[in-house]
Formats: sequence, structure tokens, C-alpha cells
Amino acid sequence: MKNIFFHIDVNSAFLSWTAIRLLAEGETVDIRTIPAAIGGDMSKRRGVILAKSIPAKTFGVTTGEPITDALKKCPTLRIIQPAHTYYHECSRRMLNLLETYSPDIRPYSIDECFMTYVPFKNGGETPEAAANHIREHIRNELGFTVNIGISTNKLLAKMASDFKKPDLVHTLFPEEIPQKMWPLPVRDLFMVGRSSARTLELLGIKTIGDLAHTEPSILTSHLKTHGQTIWEYANGLEYTPIDTRRHIARGIGNSTTLSSDVTETASARKVLLSLAESVSRRLRDAGQCAGMVNVEIKYSDFSAISHQMQLLTPSQNGNTLYQYACRLFDEAWNGQPVRLLGIRTSKLSDADAVQMNLFDTAENAKLQKLDKALDDIRKKYGRDAVVRGSFLKNK
Repeated sequence: MKNIFFHIDVNSAFLSWTAIRLLAEGETVDIRTIPAAIGGDMSKRRGVILAKSIPAKTFGVTTGEPITDALKKCPTLRIIQPAHTYYHECSRRMLNLLETYSPDIRPYSIDECFMTYVPFKNGGETPEAAANHIREHIRNELGFTVNIGISTNKLLAKMASDFKKPDLVHTLFPEEIPQKMWPLPVRDLFMVGRSSARTLELLGIKTIGDLAHTEPSILTSHLKTHGQTIWEYANGLEYTPIDTRRHIARGIGNSTTLSSDVTETASARKVLLSLAESVSRRLRDAGQCAGMVNVEIKYSDFSAISHQMQLLTPSQNGNTLYQYACRLFDEAWNGQPVRLLGIRTSKLSDADAVQMNLFDTAENAKLQKLDKALDDIRKKYGRDAVVRGSFLKNK
């Protein structure tokens, strides 16, 4: 029997996850039911739309457009700033749930993943029944909805999940391609971007079916090897598979614009501690250690400076990153009011391959055990289950 793949895609992920958080905090209106969007800083009317509600979509609000343009279309649009750390937690909770159904879960982005179907009793005897069971489980337990696409390869499963939304299951098996996929506009095909779509339309290729029936040599003459790839995709072939391997980032970091300018070292250090813990957690999630730490300072007059330092031993520990960050801050800060602080790590290496210095092996082992214990507690009981005492007054 061939493998059956699911593609699970969260519906309006950032908006849905934000709605759940706001409702838990006492909000009486579900922002998914009103014209609302996730975007940049509303008070400064800058940034772009990252996600929008269905009511906002009816006003013509689109993902990626400037907030100022969206507000012209819908003056009553409610805009909420993104909370990326929280979004990563929501994504992790979904992956943990899915792992109870299959040993083969492959994240593709923060709000979508692939999963190999494994039959199970009481609702999972067939792929469609299992997908609907999982869809309902996510909605009932986690509070948000997903679309699930089903097929014999990842490409077609991903295409299927993009069909009618939200909260639905769709199949796109090879025999269903002529009916379900070929009539769609060519720009809807995975890996066909705006530039490729314009080129194809100039060639008279308007639908995915048109592309599937075009001589591949014509496509390669205009689009090089990409033409061959999208011809294969239009025919449901996955000779160039979707890459679901973990990509090693060149750097991992975090920064924050402060609600009021910082003028004291003690206040700056609290911010740096919070940033160091956030970056540390992301390094551990990625299985990486940092060999370089960089601190960025932006002043109230918008001038900026950054300063970096190489670590003696690559690390993913928050205390280590914090100590280096404080040293860098002390060396770089000129005493002016600080508007933004950031920590970025680079020269990343696989955590399992890092060789510890003879003198810090024991200490690092203790820190790694502590980090793992804290991560386990936070995953089970929430990010705020364990916090530093120095943060309690601020919270």
C-alpha cells in the first residue's frame, strides 16, 4: 500500500491564535468574527498586514499590504500587533497533538506540516475519517481550525489543503487532478510565483490544466529548469519533492521596541535577560548552539549601534547569552536613552556536535539539565509556569 500524506494547515493562523489568547484574557468579542487583522504598530500606523479575518477580506483587505492601505479600505479595521513567541507555542502544541497519531510529522512552516497517515481504531480506519477526527480534535482541544489535504504525495496534499476553507478536509488523489486541480488558475499552483504566472499568461497558459498540457521544452526555454518543475507539479508529479527538512538558520535572534525609553543600566539588563531567554529557547528548539552573540542598540533619536563577540564555547544557555549580552551592552552604550534592544546569535552549529571545553563541561551539563527541565515544565503548563523572580514585579 502506498503512503498517504496529510498536509495540515492552520486557518488564518496568526489571527486565530491571537483570538484564542484574547478570549482567554477576557475579551468578549472574537476577532475572527469582525473586521480584524494582525499587523504592525497601530499607534504609528506602520507595518503590513500579516493575517486578516474573513470579514476583513470582504472589504478587500489583503495579506502583505501596508496597514495604511488596509485602513483606507476598512476604517473600522481592528489591528492587533503580532506575538511571535506565543505563535510558536501554539504551533508546538499542535505538533505535540499530531504526534499522538503518527510517528512521522514534518513541519513545513510555523502554521503547516506534513504527516504520514497511520490507521487507528475508533475513527481513523480510513484517511478521510482520520483527517476529520484529527481536525475536530484540534478544534475542540486547541480552539482553532485547520484544513487537511490528503493525497499520495506531499505536493498534492498541500494543493488539496488550499481548497475551500475553513475547517475542512479535501482529497486530491492522482485520478482527481483533471476535475479538481486543472481548472484552477495557473497562479494557484505551488511554486508558481507572480513573475512565473505573468510569463505563463503571456504564453497563453491560464490554468493549471493548460500548463499540464504544454510541451515541457516550451516552458524550459522561458523558465529554465523551473519550467520543468512546475510542469511536473501541474501533472501531480513530485520528482522534485517539497523540502521538509529542518533548515539551519544563519542566525537566531530577537529584539523589542521599548514602551518607554530606557536610561538606566538595571532596566536595560532586565530587557536583555528576557531577550536572552527567548533566544536561548529558540536555539534549543532548533537544536543549535551559538558561536557569536551580537547586541543591537537603537537610541531615541533612531541612531543605532551594534557590537558582537565570539563565545569561548558555542552555547544555547540563556545565562551564558545574557552574560555576553550585558558585557557587549556596557561596551557599546553611550548613555543616551535607548528605544530598542536586540540580541542576535550567529555562527550556529548542531548542539549534538559541539565539543565542550575541559573546564566548562561539568557546568554546561548542569545548565543543560536545568534548561531541559524548565522547557518541559513550560511545554506542559505554559510559558509563564516558571518565571524569574526579577520579572515578577514587572508582570
